[in-house]
Amino acid sequence: MRVSGVLRVLALIIAIVTTWIIIRNCMGFSTKTIRLPRWLAASSTMETQVMKHKCGLIKPCPANHFAFKIGSGAANVVGPTMCFENHMIMSPVKNNVGRGLNIALVNGTTGAVLSQSAFDMYSGDVKHLEKFLKEIPKGALVLVASYDDPGTKMSDEARKLFTNLGSSYAKQLGFRDSWVFIGAKDLRDKSPFEQFLKNNPNTNKYEGWPELLEMEGCVPPRPF
Repeated sequence: MRVSGVLRVLALIIAIVTTWIIIRNCMGFSTKTIRLPRWLAASSTMETQVMKHKCGLIKPCPANHFAFKIGSGAANVVGPTMCFENHMIMSPVKNNVGRGLNIALVNGTTGAVLSQSAFDMYSGDVKHLEKFLKEIPKGALVLVASYDDPGTKMSDEARKLFTNLGSSYAKQLGFRDSWVFIGAKDLRDKSPFEQFLKNNPNTNKYEGWPELLEMEGCVPPRPF
């Protein structure tokens, strides 16, 4: 009886010790799994900081500069987008874009949006575009994004007006070309904020359309 009693005590002690070891290991594992490595925590913080910059830019703009991101439409499927100072002025989500040329006017000093409009350059009346361009107030920035076809109805007068705003490509804008542009009246030189892709069957990314364009950066107050 004494031997069996001793064995029972030993078995109980072994069971208690084993249970304690298992619990300790589990708690240690759980603690380790919920702790993020320092490099991962730092990476997460950096990623969050990057996403905070206006219009999704990787770097913040210098003082007294406006952040922008402009994307042309993709073929005739996805409409253009236009962000300025973290404000989405035009986009398919806002349902205020259209086939042709999408144009927004922004105060070149304060960054406030003055107006926005879409002009059908395939079957619309180009006179509406000409009137709009002639009435652009002095000191306003002009943001332009193409969608589907920006050139079929383009007139010589409209090309001249865009050229006077600082465009280098308005004179050659044609059927289904891709174009994004920021300009203003009375520039001393051509605008540095412009991208253009010609509709070319040999190089088009989409069937019948060139690749969409995306331009982003920081624009200084007028004049630039």
